[in-house]
Amino acid sequence: MINQLEVDPDGSLSRRWGISPAMPESTLGVGIIGVSPARGWAATAHIPALRALPNYEVRALSAHSAESARAAGEVFKVSAAFSDHEQLVTQADIDVVAVTVKVPHHRELVSAALAAGKAVYCEWPLGRDLDDARAMAALASEQGVRTAVGLQARQSPAIEFVQELLSDGYVGEILSTTMMGLSVPGDVVGAPNAYMLDKTNGANVLTIAVGHSLDLLNFVLGEFTDLSAVSDLRRPLITIEETGEQIAKTAADQIAVIGTLTSGAIASLHIREAVAGGTGFLWEINGTEGTLRITADAAYPEIYPLTVAGAQGRKEPAELAVPAALTEKWPALTSLAGAPAFNVGRAYAAFAADIGNGTHTVPDFADAVRRHEIIAAIERSAASGASVKA
Repeated sequence: MINQLEVDPDGSLSRRWGISPAMPESTLGVGIIGVSPARGWAATAHIPALRALPNYEVRALSAHSAESARAAGEVFKVSAAFSDHEQLVTQADIDVVAVTVKVPHHRELVSAALAAGKAVYCEWPLGRDLDDARAMAALASEQGVRTAVGLQARQSPAIEFVQELLSDGYVGEILSTTMMGLSVPGDVVGAPNAYMLDKTNGANVLTIAVGHSLDLLNFVLGEFTDLSAVSDLRRPLITIEETGEQIAKTAADQIAVIGTLTSGAIASLHIREAVAGGTGFLWEINGTEGTLRITADAAYPEIYPLTVAGAQGRKEPAELAVPAALTEKWPALTSLAGAPAFNVGRAYAAFAADIGNGTHTVPDFADAVRRHEIIAAIERSAASGASVKA
């Protein structure tokens, strides 16, 4: 392998890619902002994913307090553990900063990492709203660094398989598509997730369950040209699991969307909070020659394993096995199959390949802005009762 410093002596390529010129060959040093020693998405998904991949090394962590940082450092055996994110983002051996905190803090922390010239992997939603997302995407473009956003369902082997089937003409011309699914449990929520009940925090059924689901629909089948939406808040009081306290919810818990895709196909979606016996996640793609049906246990296709079934002509749908070449695309991650870390790991693996090859296979901040634009369009339509351009 050619040493990067031999072909990039002034670091210009490194700055454009968002990696340090002093980066050890073939290894990306990662600093994770928002690590809890006991729970959380960083511990559940990011750290297992990164540790399974040979071209990443977790070199620093930060948490909300010195005590939590020390505990996380001990649990995950990372010596560089900080309570100040600025210390993490300015470490010379950090090439990629992963932001895994609650959504209202994304803009501040992402902006600090971008200002330090680091590549950034930020969890989804990118920001509390479209303005937040646009500001971060603009800063990333200005800094010339690589970014990734946590819409990792695109990296699912099942989704790659669906794309191959569609490309091969399995369903013929696509006529329509329908999605339905369940979000978080209905009337009870754990205290750490209570902030998701406040619409202004930007982490709710619309941005998360609908956001991840619609990202798949649009990624695979194309963008909306126009859409109409209805949303409602059907459960205004929610019980906090740990205390029994009831608090008011301001975020909608029923979202329905129908619209036209650029191909002319009609698309519809209905995501709602959990109901007894409800369908977890069902996505049908209907065409002139056949149908594909993608299912999961909940409307979180980025987390839950997806099953693909298909039928052509008048046959009944039958499960279609995802080819081993897709499930084993990144052999280091096969032990994580079925776990929340699996698709996150595949996103990280693809991100490293993007950095090395100058490609764009992982959704970046510009892609995140497009998804935030669709969410904003849904909100406008639901508020006005009118169809809107997407």
